[in-house]
Amino acid sequence: MYMKMNKKIIAVLLAAGFFASGCTPVQTTKSGAVGVQRKQYMLLSEKQVESMSAQSYVQTLRQAESKKALNTNATETSRVRAIAERLIPQTAVFRPDAANWKWEINVQESKEVNAYCMAGGKIMVYTGLIDQLKPSDDELAAVMGHEIAHALREHSREQMSEAYAQQIGLVGLAAIVGVTTKDSNNANATMALGSQVAAVSLTLPHSRRDEHEADEIGLELAARAGYNPNAALSLWEKMSKVGGGKPPELLSTHPSDASRMADIQRLIPTVMPLYEQSKQKH
Repeated sequence: MYMKMNKKIIAVLLAAGFFASGCTPVQTTKSGAVGVQRKQYMLLSEKQVESMSAQSYVQTLRQAESKKALNTNATETSRVRAIAERLIPQTAVFRPDAANWKWEINVQESKEVNAYCMAGGKIMVYTGLIDQLKPSDDELAAVMGHEIAHALREHSREQMSEAYAQQIGLVGLAAIVGVTTKDSNNANATMALGSQVAAVSLTLPHSRRDEHEADEIGLELAARAGYNPNAALSLWEKMSKVGGGKPPELLSTHPSDASRMADIQRLIPTVMPLYEQSKQKH
């Protein structure tokens, strides 16, 4: 019985691995000066994710408008949009198609220190980030460049694809365990254990990797737009003070502040000439 169950479990895992390996690897962006060259595996199409993102963004805008929390400060909104207008043209260095995205830039009233850029160029900056960090234009450009980089690399699409593959594998494995042991509790336990293992071994490591890629590409975007790349260091110093107590990097979806700053410092000499050249234009 044990040997039969083992063989079936192995078969499911091999099938899941074959399913994942059957995806065509894609390079969503060019490497740029910072050298991001990792290929990605996608199960969902770019259009699917862009459509979902657009719907979610529209819903967010409507909710914010209903609460009178959207673009309430004309000065802040103009400032954020002006920075975006300098950053967006630089996206062509990493992917020319980004120039044809339907970019939207808005500011939402929220105490949360955050910003995001959804697939297809849907940007939102929270007032909590501006009010609490009091960033310079260079620092705000570092945040926005980072978020735009997530969209360029299609990290959301990649994470959704990984979650989809993970779900298929867990459902198949749980079904087999339940059948072979005649015990649905074992199947449920398998699902729970599998989710915990996947969270540490798959989801979180990928998220930290994505954060590093966004830091690197965002640094170059800001530099090319004429924003001082050194501001990324002062930005994350401010972030670390606002963040307070944090979990260890191993179980965090973001790199540690020290790890992030070391990566940025390593690349500043690479992007500084781009900044110096762009600064003359601005």
